[in-house]
Parts: sequence; C-alpha cells; structure tokens
Amino acid sequence: MDHSRRFDQAAARRANGSAEVLPFQTPLKELEQEPTAREIEVLQLISEGVVNRDIGKMLFLSEETVKSHVRHLLAKLQARSRAHAVDVGFRRGLLT
Repeated sequence: MDHSRRFDQAAARRANGSAEVLPFQTPLKELEQEPTAREIEVLQLISEGVVNRDIGKMLFLSEETVKSHVRHLLAKLQARSRAHAVDVGFRRGLLT
C-alpha cells in the first residue's frame, strides 16, 4: 500500500508541474549491442581458422575468456555457429 501512496503523490506533483519527468531508457539487450573491439579481434582470428587455445595465446587471454568472447559474439550477431558468425561479420562490414 505504501508503494501505491508514493505513486499517487508523485503523480500529483507531476500534475501540478512541480516534478520533472525523466525519460526511461531500458538497457540494451545483448542482442542489440555491437561487438566490442576485442570481440571483433577474436572474430577476425576465427575467420582465419585459428582455434580458441591459439587465439588465447595470441591475445594473451585464457581459453575460457576466448570462449566467453565467442559466446557473446554468437549472441550479438545472432549466429548459430562460428562459421555463421564469420559470415555475418563479413556482411556487416566487421571483417575485411
């Protein structure tokens, strides 16, 4: 009930013109975000056929961190596989 009363009070202040209404922006979902620079580096190496273990060595990352980057890439690019992610990366101009 307390929540309902606070809402009514805030609505009354807004109706009187004494309250500022701040626009609410929801945080971007992972699918709406662009890949980070590091994720694009990983994607570039994937496109060259490099495996996770070697990507980690080349970028000074653990293999688990590389796997995490790959998971994020698949979600952000809405790709079903590493090969599909590479295809999407080329079509979107992320890879050259």
